[in-house]
Amino acid sequence: MTETGQREQREQQYERYEGGSPEAERLVFEQLARELMKVQLKNRRAGGGGMSRAFHAKAPVAVENARLRFHDDLPEALRSGFAQPGATYPATVRLSNSSGIRQGDGSPDLRGAAVRVRVSEQESHDLLATSYPVSHARDAREFVAFAKAMAGARGPLQKAFGIFVKLPLAVGFGTANRMRRTVREATRHTVGSLASETYWSRGAALWGEAGPVRYLLRPAHGSPPAAAPDRSDPEFLHREIAQRLAKADVVFDLCVQRYVDERRTPIEDASVEWKEAIAPAVPVARLTIPRQDLTTAEARSAARRIEDLAFNPWYTTDGFRPLGNINRARKAAYEASSAHRLGLRFLTEEPLRNRLLAPPTGAAFALLNRYVPWHRLPLRLSLLNLVFLRKVLRRFNLIDTEVREAPPQAQPVPEPIPERLRAERSYDGTYNDLSAPRMGAVGAAFGRNLKPDYRPDLFDTPNAVTVSRQLLRRDSFVPATSLNILAAAWIQFQVHDWVNHRRYGPGERSVEVPLPPGSGGWHNTPGGPPENVMRFAGNVGLEQPGNRPPLCFGNVASHWWDGSEVYGESEQTARLLREQGGGAGLRLEDGHLPSGPNGIPLTGFNESWWMGLSAMHTLFAREHNAVCDALRAAYPSMSEERIYQTARLVVSALIAKIHTVEWTPAILATKAIDLGLHTNWQGPPKNWLNQLGLWLFEAHSLVGIPKTLPDHHGVPYSLTEDFVTVYRMHPLIPDDFELRDHHFGHRQETLGFLDIQGGAAEAQIRKTGLANTLYSFGIAHPGAITLHNFPRSLQRFERDGEIIDLSVVDLVRTRRRGVPRYNDFRAGLHKQRIRSFEELTENAETLARLKEVYGSVDEIDTMVGLFAENPPEGFGFSDTAFRIFILMATRRLQSDRFLNVDYRPEIYTPLGIDWVEQGGMNSVILRHCPELAALMPRGASAFAPWRAVRPTGNGGPG
Repeated sequence: MTETGQREQREQQYERYEGGSPEAERLVFEQLARELMKVQLKNRRAGGGGMSRAFHAKAPVAVENARLRFHDDLPEALRSGFAQPGATYPATVRLSNSSGIRQGDGSPDLRGAAVRVRVSEQESHDLLATSYPVSHARDAREFVAFAKAMAGARGPLQKAFGIFVKLPLAVGFGTANRMRRTVREATRHTVGSLASETYWSRGAALWGEAGPVRYLLRPAHGSPPAAAPDRSDPEFLHREIAQRLAKADVVFDLCVQRYVDERRTPIEDASVEWKEAIAPAVPVARLTIPRQDLTTAEARSAARRIEDLAFNPWYTTDGFRPLGNINRARKAAYEASSAHRLGLRFLTEEPLRNRLLAPPTGAAFALLNRYVPWHRLPLRLSLLNLVFLRKVLRRFNLIDTEVREAPPQAQPVPEPIPERLRAERSYDGTYNDLSAPRMGAVGAAFGRNLKPDYRPDLFDTPNAVTVSRQLLRRDSFVPATSLNILAAAWIQFQVHDWVNHRRYGPGERSVEVPLPPGSGGWHNTPGGPPENVMRFAGNVGLEQPGNRPPLCFGNVASHWWDGSEVYGESEQTARLLREQGGGAGLRLEDGHLPSGPNGIPLTGFNESWWMGLSAMHTLFAREHNAVCDALRAAYPSMSEERIYQTARLVVSALIAKIHTVEWTPAILATKAIDLGLHTNWQGPPKNWLNQLGLWLFEAHSLVGIPKTLPDHHGVPYSLTEDFVTVYRMHPLIPDDFELRDHHFGHRQETLGFLDIQGGAAEAQIRKTGLANTLYSFGIAHPGAITLHNFPRSLQRFERDGEIIDLSVVDLVRTRRRGVPRYNDFRAGLHKQRIRSFEELTENAETLARLKEVYGSVDEIDTMVGLFAENPPEGFGFSDTAFRIFILMATRRLQSDRFLNVDYRPEIYTPLGIDWVEQGGMNSVILRHCPELAALMPRGASAFAPWRAVRPTGNGGPG
């Protein structure tokens, strides 16, 4: 039998999972772990000082130089793994008081022992035990309920209220009585010395082939008894053991009790004692803390290092892994609480007033929105409505798709976090969340905002080619008159940073879309024969348990706002783009990007290249170099590597700010959205009504997100498939472009999109010049995001050796990724379903085509519905799509520590913070093209239409 099969067999033999499955139990334990983080916050407020452990906050003794030696006569049945006769291992020992609040040693309390046995560089075993043979809690739920009831309780009255009022309300009076009795008995006796206490594991663990055991540490025979404690001294336990160790070793016997049966030695119930009359305690090893002076600087330094350790019973091997409900919960709980304590994970508590007032007010808004949508309410009311809409979306529309560890698995002690990654972004997105290094990294799965609806029977229904030709194809250009083409280039620039699905190579696992009858053939490759199908590369899915279809896809980009389109997704790419010799700057050739294969320049991401992307990449490569120059001048001793990494941070944050407070308000041109998005970055307006509303209902928003702590809202951060869907904005791209001179306004050239894309783009921008390119795009409108406006240039488009119709690709990708169809998409985002085509559009021709193509409103493709929906006044896209925006726009800032808790001068430098705070798209353009100053819009972002120069003189055609 395989190792996995043996493990599963043991699990079935000994363990029962809450909720009926490991995955259901994992979700319960994750919530309990978050509750323990709240306990830490309450204990910190009560005890003062920094964040402490959720339990065992105070350690009277902690040493690194202990040793564990197994007995020479170790019983044959207990010889397994590292447990071998005569084997000796170094050990770290921490003896502690059990409370999560640092209090005097004389306070009634349990005591604890944490031992890390270091077998090798790759293997260690954490043994955790407490000074009473049973737990006051049967399972993890009871354990956390007790912790919450007693959180922050220091004085007798607070403790009495917690144990006699809060605890019964949480677990019931009968259970509370049992727990009180256990705690009273456990803390009744006076502790004179930590060296004279016995410590029990209380929960079971495997011991190789011997099966389940509980272990205990008891003072070795002949250990000196403890003297009467000096209760007037709050540190007497430390002083006592220090005096003891100054004279002699402190020695404990490690004993194990073997499992008998579920009734007398239960695995799942930690409140039942394994009596030694039934399960004798067999000595297996001796733990020795050697004689030493705990007052030396070396000893104090060791104790300080140990305080920064995170002990966890799951830091072991599979053959010695913990068993039982409480132990299974400990992995998530200990990881969360230690990360919280060490500043690697964060928790933002919602004030009581928000918890009480928000639900009824939110329900009132939900009722109101059945009759009046949020965007038709008065300004301040609409802003408050958006706050509650976002709350609902956070609660119901964040879905994690990664396959998580369930049940918990044994593991080595995690490697230390690379110090440099505390202050700089990694290249692949790892270590943004220091408590979950792989979160949001390259390869991490796209999450979901809606439960996937995988319908293979409808992959080709209705025919995607028919949908494209009837409803998407551009008959005549429909402009978005409130924007310029820079807005279209910008969003593609951003999407290339955020999302990228891996594709199979040409001809490898292609998707085939049948052509409708009478439509003629399609050339799938340049010079290839006409075929009766459209063919394009399929997406590479992630493996799913149970041979399920590929509903989960990894992101080839990182999910973070890290400027990867400029810098690349790997160290190899990043170093290729830098100046030779390890310089901080990015390589430029006369101010332009360096040439690459096929004429497409070298940059972080260069697929789907066109002149608009070239302008954005060139602009921000220059901006990076300008930041480097400023840092060199301000901080002469700063290394080139530090300058480069700091400039990466600054430029990435500036891009995030521009998108938040400039691009999005430009495309959603309403006062409410402008205020809301500026609130995200800068905090709310300083008027009493706005402040009062947020104070009452969402105090977290009283400051801008950069001044808050990271918050994933209970779901690991990722971008989502639904997010990808609403960012399908190809109608923004015109089919033809007029390039003009910014000095005299004369037309230089009129070119089609295919003339300024791919390898032709870079030659054209060098010929035109960056300033003229920006001006030409600044005075021209992009297309409106609506039906019948998909660029014809993109409906026969060559990419990676394939000829594709990008509108068909967009439709088919969305279907095959399991994104719900439009009506289900609406409903999932808490909008009322449409009952007729007439609710979607008033255009008679469009209405007729929708009915002909779909037949039922429930079969309308998501992208088609989003394009067809009549947007709120001022909006450049639909209210349905906006709901994904309002959720994810905030989330991208709140989850990224470099845009909140580590957005600070110590990391960015004071100059870097000022660069971001004072900067914007206008300042970026003017820094590198100052000659455009008089042409840019007044009182608006650079994405609004610019002033056009009236052609004069004989400089060329008008």
